[in-house]
Order: sequence, then C-alpha cells, then structure tokens
Amino acid sequence: MLNDKTGAHLKMHLIVFIWGFTAVLGDLISIQEYRLVWFRMGLATVFLYLWQRSRKVNLAISRALLLKTAGVGLLIALHWIFFFKAIKISNVSITLAVFSTGSFFAALLEPFFFKRKMLWYEVFFGLIIVAGLSFIIQVEVQYLEGAICALFSLIMGVLFTLCNGKLTRNNPASILTVYEFFAGFLAVSVYLLATGEIRAELLQLSGSDWFYMLILASICTAYAFTASVDIMKKLSPYTVMLTTNLEPVYGIILAYFILGDSEQMSLGFYIGAAVILATVLLNGYIKSRSRVSS
Repeated sequence: MLNDKTGAHLKMHLIVFIWGFTAVLGDLISIQEYRLVWFRMGLATVFLYLWQRSRKVNLAISRALLLKTAGVGLLIALHWIFFFKAIKISNVSITLAVFSTGSFFAALLEPFFFKRKMLWYEVFFGLIIVAGLSFIIQVEVQYLEGAICALFSLIMGVLFTLCNGKLTRNNPASILTVYEFFAGFLAVSVYLLATGEIRAELLQLSGSDWFYMLILASICTAYAFTASVDIMKKLSPYTVMLTTNLEPVYGIILAYFILGDSEQMSLGFYIGAAVILATVLLNGYIKSRSRVSS
C-alpha cells in the first residue's frame, strides 16, 4: 500500500500528464479553436456544476465577486483560444516550448500583483529563458506565428493565475471555477453570435471529435482541476510548482509518439527546450533553498 505522501506525488504527476495530453487533444480535434473552447467551457461548466450539486455545495456568491470571476473567465477563454490556435497553426511541441517559460512571466508580474520585491535571479533566469526561446524560434522560424499566439496565450494564462490567486485567498476555488468557466462560455458565445457562427451546424461534430471533446472537458478539465485543488492541500507549493514544470516534457513526448512526423523537430529545438527546462528547474531549486534558509 502506498502512503498518503507517495500517493499524492503520483496523483500530481498523473494530473500534469493529463494537462500535457490536453495539447495533443487540441491537435486531434478538427474544429476551429473558438468552437473548441466553446464546447470545452460549456461542457466543463456542466460537469463541475453537477459535481458540486452532488456534494450539496452552496454555490451562491456576491454580485461583486461574480463580476470579478467573469473577468477571470474571459482571461481563461482568451488563454485557451490562442493556445489551441497556436497548436493548429504550428504544432504541440512549439506551443509547449513557449509555455515552459510561464513560471518566469509569473515571476516578473507577481511583484506587481502581490507587492513584493523582484528577485535578481528571477530576472537573470528570465533572460536565459528568453534567449533559449529566441534560439528555438530562429531554428524553427516557419512556426513564428504559432509561437506568437502561444506567447499571447501564456500571458493571458499568467494573468488568470495571478488574478485567481487573489480571488481564492478568501473564496473556494472549486466554486469560483464554475462561474469562471460559465462566464468564458458566455463570452465565446457572444463572439460566435456576432460572427454568425451560432447556428445548427455549430453542434455538428464528427464521432471522433465528440469522443476527444468529452475527454477534454471531463478528464482534462473538470477532473484535472478538482483533483489538483485537492492535491495542492497535501503537497508543498514547491513540489507542485516543480511537478507542473514537467507538463511541456510530458506533452512533447506524447505528441511525438501520438502525432508522428508533424512533431519531429530539429536538434536546435531540443537544445533550446533543454536550456529552458534546466533553467526552470534551477529556479525552483533556488526558491526551495531560500525558503528553507529563511
């Protein structure tokens, strides 16, 4: 029998593995990114709502908090739209290589949100990561547009994480997410309505698209979120952060074996990705050491 700590570590890796698989599903699902996010947020809202109701959770929140969650929901929608767009116009490997820089964008923006001093080594490591990312783009210049979309998606994701971090200090994340997903679903619905996409054909998906979509909305979104909220209560923030940084690794490996030739990159790409990952892990190590010594 596994002890609680070991079980929590394995579950965290499973969650990160699922997050990595999300990018592969984005490539396998053939529909446009706006429709994809519309389905994902709508179905995930239903799954999370039913899960909360089964636990008899009171979902009532104040009007002021509702407006804030709506803003966060819009950030999530933009984050996912440009994430899947990046995958469709480039590939999974490029998108996840850009996403591996997320912790450093968070480090640069976090001082403004939580009013703390910026650490010198975060800026230094950030410059190394930018150099690694620039090297990747230079050797894979044909994917430049996809990298730009991935970068915009990443920035939206970092803003969402920081805003959500402030909201969840005094409010349950599992309740707020129901409203955030629903708000994002409504925002994408307005866009589809304005562009004339709201029609009967919107719901017409192939059998394989429905299959992958249900996996994306249920396992990769609703389950992964609720499981991660629970697991973060059992593991240290450092452990969670370090494990989450493996998402691009899992995703790129999965894409290589599942999607085949479209994910085979040049040697320069893997050198740049290795530099970025090594820097991210070194940053995590220094943070853990400074936390222990303080």
